Amino acid sequence: MAENTQTVEVQAADVQTADGGVDEKTNAMAVRALIPLLITFILGTLCLQGFNLVFTQVGKDVGAEAQAPLITALPSIVLGIVCFIYGSLGDFVSLKKLVTIGLVTLLIGSVFGFVANFMFTPNLWTVIAARILQTAGEQVAGSAYLVIATKYLKPSLKVVFFGLFTAGYQLSASIGVFAAGMLSAISWQYLFLIPSVTILFLPLLLKNLPDKNGSGDKVDGWGFAIFGLATAFLTLFFTYTSESWAWIMIVAAVVLYVAFAVYINRAQNPFVTPTFFKNTRWIMGIMLIILFYFVNYCISPIFNAIGGSIYKMSTSEVSMYIVWAFVVAAVVGTTSGAIVDKIGRTPAIVTAAILMIVGFVGAAFAINAGFVVLTIFAALYYAGCGLMYSPVVSTVLDTLPADESGRGVGMNDLMMNVTASIGISIIGGLIGAPSLQGSSLVAGATGAAAGFANLLLICGVIVVVGLVFFLIFQKKIYKK
Repeated sequence: MAENTQTVEVQAADVQTADGGVDEKTNAMAVRALIPLLITFILGTLCLQGFNLVFTQVGKDVGAEAQAPLITALPSIVLGIVCFIYGSLGDFVSLKKLVTIGLVTLLIGSVFGFVANFMFTPNLWTVIAARILQTAGEQVAGSAYLVIATKYLKPSLKVVFFGLFTAGYQLSASIGVFAAGMLSAISWQYLFLIPSVTILFLPLLLKNLPDKNGSGDKVDGWGFAIFGLATAFLTLFFTYTSESWAWIMIVAAVVLYVAFAVYINRAQNPFVTPTFFKNTRWIMGIMLIILFYFVNYCISPIFNAIGGSIYKMSTSEVSMYIVWAFVVAAVVGTTSGAIVDKIGRTPAIVTAAILMIVGFVGAAFAINAGFVVLTIFAALYYAGCGLMYSPVVSTVLDTLPADESGRGVGMNDLMMNVTASIGISIIGGLIGAPSLQGSSLVAGATGAAAGFANLLLICGVIVVVGLVFFLIFQKKIYKK
């Protein structure tokens, strides 16, 4: 799961009572705002998961099968960047204005995506542009949700609504896979319209959202722009590695990263300082996110391809199986906090990694055992994903001082989404590759089955590397 923990910079609320809580009126207002924000977030994330399942089919329909991974990769880059900056925007933009802009952007992306690709000839870039608009719009709801839950809820309700947020993400993943499977049999363009109904929540949100500005601090626009462009070019390089002009992308990325390093050394108020990147414990912690989340978006499209190529199943039929794996992730994700409290972070990370490895490797060796067996291994993988998020994120944040925790959370989001975007660009490009179909360690796997088995084994090895890295460096990571 590409999971989202938005950066939330919360000022001391003037709505607090003497005992540190909030008054009943403010608490009731927050609850009324949180429900439509959560629904908006669920419907928006549902689109992300839906297109993640069917992007190969979309690529075929628009005549750009080789570039199909960009349908997931580029919006995911945008997701990582906006997750980081939306919390900072709360410092000087009212939540009412922020949410209004977000919902309108989400509506524009939804209508544009449907009209441009259903009423006119489908095109890869109109699909990507619409998905970027939708992603940027819906993520406002997630950020505003966490700001309100942190600042305006009673302490006794905060844990409830944070749990609902986690469950909402996993629920949207399962519904997204199901909806994509159903709509792929009709027309995938209808996926665009699902979150458009959230514009109906705007009057209710404008009535209940607070309209108080923050401290007036400004977002480091230049810093975000340089870093975001560098990351985008890096992802594009991995997507088009086989192209002769791919070197232009990597050169542009390197130049922009160098420019970013110069910028944060000279700027007066950069969003991160050079000291931030000299924290070796944080760097080792971020490596865990890079390694464990590199294959986060891969299993759904791989299983979709396996279902179609080996078992002659439609995307709709595949989704009826995979949806149960996401249900398992939802259950494990919502209970992960209690599990980590019970067994500790290190055992939780090790257990989660083993589940992810077993999911990939088991599926590889069961490639010809039937789709029900494959679904069981997919459920094991997603159970590991659901358990992994909480201990890994808390591990990384513990490497930072308290005054840098907000930037740390935002950087976690950025790395999770960008790493997963690069992963799906590379792994997605290998789906069905003839070079992987020659032979396999899996007995009895030949042709397409051998290719898919090898691809699943590659994904499993990446997670193994993450687990080995953690076991080697865990003492240094946790050392204060």
